[in-house]
Amino acid sequence: MIIYYGPLIFGFLLGFILGTRIRINSESGLKFNASVYLIFIIVAFIIAYLLGPFPYYKDIPLANGFLAAAIGIILGKLILGREKIPQKTQN
Repeated sequence: MIIYYGPLIFGFLLGFILGTRIRINSESGLKFNASVYLIFIIVAFIIAYLLGPFPYYKDIPLANGFLAAAIGIILGKLILGREKIPQKTQN
């Protein structure tokens, strides 16, 4: 079994960059709790299975780059995608 690192690294970097751009808008009322991440992971696995491996890649029957991008989105959102709360100044 050969693991191709190119799609994994590129997919993770692209997903991480996209994940850092996700910000919570207080006006929209959307919440990113654990259930959203769980549903996202399940849907990502289903889509990766339906996409299948890149032609001539026969390591596992999943789209490796797509899964790496999904994991990168989650990690980018959790690590750098949080909105910074401004500190209150005293008058």
